[in-house]
Amino acid sequence: MLFTVNKSPFTTNNLSSCLEFAGDKDPILLYEDAVLGAQQGSKIESTLKTAMQKNPIYALKEDLDARGIKNIIAGIQVITYDGFVDLVEKHKVNPWL
Repeated sequence: MLFTVNKSPFTTNNLSSCLEFAGDKDPILLYEDAVLGAQQGSKIESTLKTAMQKNPIYALKEDLDARGIKNIIAGIQVITYDGFVDLVEKHKVNPWL
């Protein structure tokens, strides 16, 4: 199951609740404002590093670029829309809204 999160982790608890429900090895994609959490030095960096021990975490490059985020937490995989499509083709999608 691919979990997609689009809300900022600083204004909602969507990402933290998603991390509680995601199964082992379920990929998690951060897009739109959720990519704000992928920034190195953010207050949720340790949470995401812990989550990456269980789940691959992706961030959409176009949304990172649109928000001027350049320093990404080590281990988060930056993907383009083509990579997003690849994930959707391989997994059922659970949008975490």
